[in-house]
Amino acid sequence: MADTKVELAADNSTPVPNPNASTQQNNPLSRKLNKILETRLDNDKEMLEALKALSVFFTENSLRTRRNLRGDIERRSLAINEDFARVFKEVHEELESVHEDVQAMSSCCEEMTSRLKAAKEQTQDLTVKTNKLQGENHRLEVRAQVAQAFLTKFQLSSEEMTTLRGARDTPITEDFFKALHRVKHIHEDVKVLLRTNQQTAGLEIMEQMAVLQETSYEQLYRWAQNECRGLTQETCDISPVLTQAMEALQDRPVLYKYTLDEFGTARRCAVVRGFIDALTRGGPGGTPRPIEMHSHDPLRYVGDMLAWLHQATASEKEHLEALLKQVTLQGVEENMQEVVGHITEGVCRPFKVRIEQVIVAEPGAVLLYKLSNLLKFYHHTISSIIGTSVASLLMNVEEMHVLSKKMFFNSLSLHASRLMDKVELPPADLGPTASLTQTLSLLREVLVSHDSSVVPLDARQADFAQVLSCILDPLLQLCTVSASNLGTADMATYMVNSLYVMKTTLALFEFTDKRLEMLEFQIEAHLDTLINEQASFVLTRAGLSYLYNCVQTHSPEQGPMSLLPSMDNSSVKAAMVQFDRYLSSPDTLVMPQLNFLLSAAINVILYLVLRRETFCPY
Repeated sequence: MADTKVELAADNSTPVPNPNASTQQNNPLSRKLNKILETRLDNDKEMLEALKALSVFFTENSLRTRRNLRGDIERRSLAINEDFARVFKEVHEELESVHEDVQAMSSCCEEMTSRLKAAKEQTQDLTVKTNKLQGENHRLEVRAQVAQAFLTKFQLSSEEMTTLRGARDTPITEDFFKALHRVKHIHEDVKVLLRTNQQTAGLEIMEQMAVLQETSYEQLYRWAQNECRGLTQETCDISPVLTQAMEALQDRPVLYKYTLDEFGTARRCAVVRGFIDALTRGGPGGTPRPIEMHSHDPLRYVGDMLAWLHQATASEKEHLEALLKQVTLQGVEENMQEVVGHITEGVCRPFKVRIEQVIVAEPGAVLLYKLSNLLKFYHHTISSIIGTSVASLLMNVEEMHVLSKKMFFNSLSLHASRLMDKVELPPADLGPTASLTQTLSLLREVLVSHDSSVVPLDARQADFAQVLSCILDPLLQLCTVSASNLGTADMATYMVNSLYVMKTTLALFEFTDKRLEMLEFQIEAHLDTLINEQASFVLTRAGLSYLYNCVQTHSPEQGPMSLLPSMDNSSVKAAMVQFDRYLSSPDTLVMPQLNFLLSAAINVILYLVLRRETFCPY
């Protein structure tokens, strides 16, 4: 093809002699050649495609091939058309086959349509009935769903009914409480039906649930009652199911109260048995030893009994808290206090008998006071557990406290009466008598036990004043009576010594400020007496007593004092000489009673005041 283009180009580039131009222009061949030569192949895509197709089979550019080009093209076109016709013949045959199949299918469909039309005409009534039945079936399904929802909402399942209507010996489980809770909800929810046109159904369901509730609560009560009856061991294990049962029974206050009473009765027997065992047998394996083994030691004996009762009371309170921890009723705390009081009531009789035996045996004032404080402490401690309710145990402890306190003060009164019945004379050294020392020793022991007491502060302070009154007042009276036959100086010395011993005894303890002030005042009063006696003694021995009295009583109307008897110069001079001797050796004119004073501090104060009292007349 390229060679052809070159050849044509060469032919066009070489001018051909053409003598007759007009003839050439009229020549058709010339016009075709000129047209071909003027054609621009670059813009003719169809021509380019044709030339490309020509280059496929036009491989040799020769004169012969160029001359045969037209025939070759026609032959090639014919061959292509023959191939096309052959291929389309096969397609035509396939289409004919498909056409026949389609015709057959069309005939079959027409036949089926005819048959369906005939069948439809024959089954039209059946179709109507079927549609009607389907609609009815749908309505029934909806009603069934509504009925099922109603039953689910307002009726129990068979399993729940079986659970609630179990045999008497059937144990209560978690499923029972779930079923009972559902019955309660149904009974509440069914009230909605009473506000609709379904009142009859609502009333029937409500009555059914009410009967079922009562039956279930009765069964639950019997089970809880049996469980409580079994709680008679010293160690009590409250099961979670029993706790749930008490929570459920709170909706029936009577059954709830009966169950609590049953629990209290069972625990009361256990506590009484445990207390008797602790008294007579002791703990397991003999440890701790029986409390009765310490009956010879009243304080430990009573203390062990009270400690056991305190522990038992606290344990029973914990058991009740575990039993009623899910109960939400008002007054549950009061219920617990009442039940604990009932439980501990059984030990009151054996406890009271033993305490009375100890107190009536009169173990001594100090021991009685310690017992009184011990009982007071445990009364306060146990009341914090039981509460302020009137419990028999608290009443018995308080009664024993009052009895021991009464016996204590009776013992002090008896001791004071014995002192007054036989008053001791003061000893030669004017110190405290043996009975005074013994009584102060008793007071010291009482006050020591009072300070070590764990009784609340206000209660201790109230007891303290009464104790001091019962002991100090008789002692003061005893000292006064004992010194009534003594001289003024001896009495003052004896009273100062006795009061000083009382003061030193009280100074070690609290709540004694008022009594110490009273004793200090009395000591000062007797010291004043003693100082006056000593000053009078010194002035009398020195000869200044008469002179001092004359100076005190002299008036200007009487004239000069030198004219008075024994007031002349020689007499006054002799008295001054005698007083000067006293000043140089003051110990020579000291009354012997001053040497008997027990307090060095009082002696120092006495001498200081005495100098002032002596020098004033001088």
